[in-house]
Amino acid sequence: MRAAANTRQGRRTQALLLSLSLLLAFALVPTSAVFTQQRPVAGQEPQAIDEDEVITVRTSEVMLPVTVRDASGKLVPALSRDDFRVFEDGREQPLRDLALRQVPVDVVLMVDASSSVASNLEDFRRAVVEFATRLAPEDRISLIKFDDRVELLQDWTHSRTQLRRALRRISPGVFTRFHDALYLAAREHFQRGPNRHAVVVLSDGVDSGRGQATLETALRALLESQVAVYVISNTRVERARKQAELDTLLSGTDATVRFNELRIGDLREGLRVLDASEENLAQLARATGGRLYTPDSFAALDTVYAEVAEELRHQYALYYTPLDTTRDGRFRRVRVETSGRDFRVTTRVGYYAPRQ
Repeated sequence: MRAAANTRQGRRTQALLLSLSLLLAFALVPTSAVFTQQRPVAGQEPQAIDEDEVITVRTSEVMLPVTVRDASGKLVPALSRDDFRVFEDGREQPLRDLALRQVPVDVVLMVDASSSVASNLEDFRRAVVEFATRLAPEDRISLIKFDDRVELLQDWTHSRTQLRRALRRISPGVFTRFHDALYLAAREHFQRGPNRHAVVVLSDGVDSGRGQATLETALRALLESQVAVYVISNTRVERARKQAELDTLLSGTDATVRFNELRIGDLREGLRVLDASEENLAQLARATGGRLYTPDSFAALDTVYAEVAEELRHQYALYYTPLDTTRDGRFRRVRVETSGRDFRVTTRVGYYAPRQ
């Protein structure tokens, strides 16, 4: 089944890479996939979702979560408003009051419970519990798992105890509705308000093609909801496993290679699909202002999740009122510069203006 999904994914690879680069120039049609939620456990208060919730910017002020790293990759924590310049569609914007307010973050912890990750769920549970302890007390977390379906295991909470209970309810599945999971989290789970929005997802990003969303519609929804996506991808782990098996098969006799021809073909296709998926994930993270991590093993998840938590706790929040007051719903590209020549700035590529 996984091989068939890989083949379908492979045929779409070139089209996906091209459409991602052109995404912001086109309007995309929303999907209507189903988002299921488990019944709340005792003591847990469910959070209602407003179906009419508006997810584009409705106020005149724009907030940009910005991460700044130096040439060695270390976070730069001590910049002031005068160290930043913000450009919208190439036009410099005046920053408002000191843009270093402590802004809480709403974080969706998302896990791919399909076959490629299922055997390492305990590593995920351990890393996520530690991740939650590193967030600020006012930050909120929720938990979504996806495989054959997308399921909300824990609605928004400040309670680390509730998170641990929800983590125990993760059970493995087969297929991977990666695109549906991102789309539904963006459309149905994040709410209008002053908080920063982030998704931290563990997956190889290879969608089974059985859902309704595409990578393009998911990215559009994430940008509209102003969600930064941090992808912790097991593509490197899967690539090493497949390459080792392929090398073993190819080292056999000519007769053995011929006998295993179909399996060899599947492995080569699987490697190609993993490469394409990793590129798609990198583009997704860049566009939303997040980051892609490709650890060598699941044992490294603790370190990676800790690094994501550290970034979320040390982000700058830049505020400005756009000089262009037109309410046309158009996408506006944003660029942030700093005074440090060797500093690397990360933020989302832009936002959608409000409509009349």
